[in-house]
Amino acid sequence: MTMQEPDEIMIDCPYCGEPLDVRVDTSAGPQRYYEDCSVCCRPILFILSEDAAGEPVLDVKRDDE
Repeated sequence: MTMQEPDEIMIDCPYCGEPLDVRVDTSAGPQRYYEDCSVCCRPILFILSEDAAGEPVLDVKRDDE
């Protein structure tokens, strides 16, 4: 079994707008989880899914959306 390194992805915090470099483990399949912004400390909802071609798609939302 081969372990895949998490992908580094740049996002903008949906609260403060600061750019963040986050690591996302796309090998685990579709998932939803929270991670706090390293700048404003507010909870960001990460939604990882796959498109029709099987490529990972990351969506980030505010906790109150």
